[in-house]
Amino acid sequence: MGKELSVVSLTQSDEAGNEFLYSRVFCQRKDPPPLRLLLDFLKSKSQAPLIPPMAPETLDAYFWVQVALGYHREKKPVQVFCIRNAGAYQDVFTQEQTGFSGQLDAFGDVEAELAKEFVVRANFLVATRILKNDISEEGYDFNGWILEFFQEHCTGIVQIDGQGFFSPKGELVVDMRDDTTPHDLSRPNTPPPAT
Repeated sequence: MGKELSVVSLTQSDEAGNEFLYSRVFCQRKDPPPLRLLLDFLKSKSQAPLIPPMAPETLDAYFWVQVALGYHREKKPVQVFCIRNAGAYQDVFTQEQTGFSGQLDAFGDVEAELAKEFVVRANFLVATRILKNDISEEGYDFNGWILEFFQEHCTGIVQIDGQGFFSPKGELVVDMRDDTTPHDLSRPNTPPPAT
């Protein structure tokens, strides 16, 4: 019997009214790295990630879907989702890819075109979700290290909701601060099956 997959829902808020902030890395590498490499990277940056109990082989698996990484015992963890261009969450991946490539088309400049190339050529994306009313400056830094890991090790480009796309040097290259497009992905926008 296979493992049950966690439900991936990239909604902006939950039933309790908690608001989330999402950031993404559109990655061109074929497969995501195992979680152990991410944890080792965070530790090398003087971070002490708090992880839920899990079997050691889970840390070395390439086909992970979701993990909660804590940065402080009194704060909610950063949720990290790996969404691939194939498999159970392909519809979520396709919706993200199509939505962002369409938004980037509207800019018509070199930076937006380069960002679009990353989005269109991505094989998977890593999304982080943080609770807006619970995050601290330490949490924003922790989230930044997670994004940097995937950007560097997976040939990726970072996108942060309410801000835009960032270069590898951390410079805002496609400013989307005025973007009011909702990114509620709880109901993937897929066409009805052909009859």
